[in-house]
Amino acid sequence: MKYLKYTQFVYLFAAIFFVYKAIDVWSADSDEHYLFLAIAALSVFMFFFRRKFAKKFEARNNSK
Repeated sequence: MKYLKYTQFVYLFAAIFFVYKAIDVWSADSDEHYLFLAIAALSVFMFFFRRKFAKKFEARNNSK
């Protein structure tokens, strides 16, 4: 389960990508930038959620 330490960073990369896409389409007439910003915010939330979960999982394994 060592890969859990690294999969949380995928969410950070996704957030950076979606912020970039939101900035890229900001000048367009559509409202797509709101969708990209919402996905980026969700990705940042998931990063912190997974980080907390991984720390709890590691602490539980160390206590055994």
